[in-house]
Amino acid sequence: MKDFYFIGIDVSKKHLDCCLLFNSSVVRQDVISNHQKSIENYLSILCSEENIDIEQIVICAEYTGLYIYPLVIACQNNSYKLWLEDPTQIKYSSGLQRGKNDAIDAKRIALYASRYIDRIKIYKKPSVGIESIKLLSAELNMLCVDKAKYQAQISDQKEYMPNDMYKIKSKRLTLLIKELDKAINEIENEIENIVKNDVLLSRQMELLLSIEGVGKKTSLKMILETQAFTKFTDSRKFCCHAGVAPFSYVSGSSQHSKNKVSQRANKSIKTLLHLAALSAIQKKNSELRVYYERKIAEGKNKMSVLNAIRAKLIYRIFAVIKNDQLYDLNHISQYTN
Repeated sequence: MKDFYFIGIDVSKKHLDCCLLFNSSVVRQDVISNHQKSIENYLSILCSEENIDIEQIVICAEYTGLYIYPLVIACQNNSYKLWLEDPTQIKYSSGLQRGKNDAIDAKRIALYASRYIDRIKIYKKPSVGIESIKLLSAELNMLCVDKAKYQAQISDQKEYMPNDMYKIKSKRLTLLIKELDKAINEIENEIENIVKNDVLLSRQMELLLSIEGVGKKTSLKMILETQAFTKFTDSRKFCCHAGVAPFSYVSGSSQHSKNKVSQRANKSIKTLLHLAALSAIQKKNSELRVYYERKIAEGKNKMSVLNAIRAKLIYRIFAVIKNDQLYDLNHISQYTN
C-alpha cells in the first residue's frame, strides 16, 4: 500500500514516540507530549511539512487502556484513521526481539501496520454509556480488590498477633471496609442507572438475564467486552477470545495431544462464564444440568463438560441478541452453532 503513510505510535503515560513510514522506509521519528492539543498540533504540522493529505495517513498504536485517550480524541476530532491493535498481536508478528526501546517499538508498530494493512480495523469510539460503565467498572474492581484484602487481614491475622493490637487493627480495617462498601454501592447504583437510561443497554441486559446461569455481572461484562455486541458479532470468534474454543495440537508423527483451550484468552470473562456454568448446573430442573450429568455418566472429563457449557452459554448470549428475543427453552435449536 505505497499510497499510505503509516504512523506507528508507542504510547506511554507522558510521551508518545512516533515513527512515520512510507514505502517501508522511515521518514522521521519524533517524541511528543501525550496530550490532545499536542497530538493535534503534531499531526497538523506533519501533514504540512511532509505534504501529506489526511486520507493518506494510517495511525497505528497498541491498545494500552487509559493512556490512549488523548490520541483517540485527537484522531476522532480530526478524522484521522486510527488503528488500535492488541499488543500481543504486534509482538508475535515482529519476529525475534532483543531489548526494548520506545523509538524502535514505534517503528515496529508502523511496520506492522504497513505489512498487515489488509487487516486494518478502524477504531470506533464506544458510546458514552459504554465508556462511562467501563471507567466505573475499573474503579469498582479496584475497590473490591482492596475490600477483599482488608477482609482477609481481619480473618487471617487474629491468631498471629497480640489480642489488644489485633482489636485496634481490626477496628481500623472495619471502618475502611464500611467506607469501601459505601463507595462500591454508589458505583453499582451509578452503573445501574446508566444501563436503565440507555434503551439499547437496558434491552440487552434484559435479554441476557433471561438465560439460565447468566447474572448481572456476566451480562454487564459481555456487553462491555463486545461494546454492546458491535465489536464481536460471531459467537465462535468470541469463544476463541474467551478461551473456550478447543484447538488441536498435532505435529508430524510424534506429537499428538488432546484438543485443549489456549491460554491466550481474556481470563476475566472466562472466569465469569465459568461461574455462570456452575450456577446453571446447580439448578434442579436445568437443561444444562441434565446435559452435564449425561456427559459425566458417559465418562467425559468434568472440566471439558464445563467448558462445553461455557460455549453453550456464549452461543445463547449471541443468539438472544441477534434475534432480539428472550431465551426460550422450547426453541433451543436456535441457540446452538
